[in-house]
Amino acid sequence: MGRPSKALLDRQRIAATALDLVDAEGDFSVPKIARRLGVQTASVYHHVEGRAGIVELLRVRIAEDIDAATLELRPWDAALEAWARSYRAAFAAHPRAIPLLTTSQIAAPEVLAQYERGVATLLEAGFALESVMPVITALENLVLGSALDLAAPEVMWELAPDGSTPLLARALAAAPGPGRADQAFELALGAFMAHVRGLLREG
Repeated sequence: MGRPSKALLDRQRIAATALDLVDAEGDFSVPKIARRLGVQTASVYHHVEGRAGIVELLRVRIAEDIDAATLELRPWDAALEAWARSYRAAFAAHPRAIPLLTTSQIAAPEVLAQYERGVATLLEAGFALESVMPVITALENLVLGSALDLAAPEVMWELAPDGSTPLLARALAAAPGPGRADQAFELALGAFMAHVRGLLREG
């Protein structure tokens, strides 16, 4: 029998299958991945270094949807805002992957290269070296929290029928229309950017 025209297993297929499982169930296991791909569990381990290796494949797969070219925009604050929006969109498509990725170290060279560009953008703008990682980390906290919020119900508060929260009821009634998560993101991003511009002015 001749060799198959296409390999039965590769890292891309493993990553795609793991991401499908995470999107559906919030987690993955190597045996589940193997079953979906119709291979033995040991075969998966020939391509990745255990669970941690698959988590990094997930990180790379989602990071591919972040437009790293935004970090080349100028001025620096336009770059940071555009990167934040692209970052949020990529993770909003896979919110259940966020807990997996935020509890493991980043090691994939492709992803580290994107951070390298972000650091370069901030240093070129004049930020002090010691301020760079706090700025990036704070922006990630904002982005990932908002990506999770996009997966939440549009209306998060169920008012008690006894009317014991009248101020909350009035505030909810006065809130703008649909798009609660987007409105909150814009407010938070605007405040964040204003603060970071202030840090740069202060030196």
